[in-house]
Amino acid sequence: MDVFGKLESVAQRRGPVRTILAVDDSRTNLGVLGRRLGHLGYLTVLSDNGAEALDLIAARGFDLVLLDMVMPRMSGLHVLAEIRGSRDTADLPVIMLTGRSDPSAAVEALAAGADDHVAKPFAFEVLAARIERVLARARRIAELKRSNATLDARIAARAMELGEAKSALAATRADRQRLIASIQALNDEVERLSARA
Repeated sequence: MDVFGKLESVAQRRGPVRTILAVDDSRTNLGVLGRRLGHLGYLTVLSDNGAEALDLIAARGFDLVLLDMVMPRMSGLHVLAEIRGSRDTADLPVIMLTGRSDPSAAVEALAAGADDHVAKPFAFEVLAARIERVLARARRIAELKRSNATLDARIAARAMELGEAKSALAATRADRQRLIASIQALNDEVERLSARA
């Protein structure tokens, strides 16, 4: 089985359809990306500018964003900063694509918060493998967050139960003290009466 066949096999086992927003100022690049990702089973939405991409991200959820680093008007780094700056999208996986092949481009993208960086031109199979890896990591992080939320809820419930048990114990202790005082008062009364007789 060739590399592309392996990627299609992985895409078929992946489960629910994953949505990818591809952002690039080149409509040619977008068309190629859309077709190739569609063949792998991804639902791909295409955008040729950063402002539109941010509107799309705000309007609907995506599983991943492929973001061109260098675009006119609003750079990919600016779009990435907006994504990371919003509480709703801070964890949205982003792979930065760039025509810059110098190492500083990768460092800049990763420092800005990109999950991965791919220099153009790239072998599509490499991009597909990186997409799959980033999505798998995002799934694990989402599962971990769900587990943490469940654990937090259980801890909160246990804390409430403990608080209720402490209150009940305090009430029982207070009742015990009142009962001891009452018994002591009765003993004192009995002794007083016995001393008179």
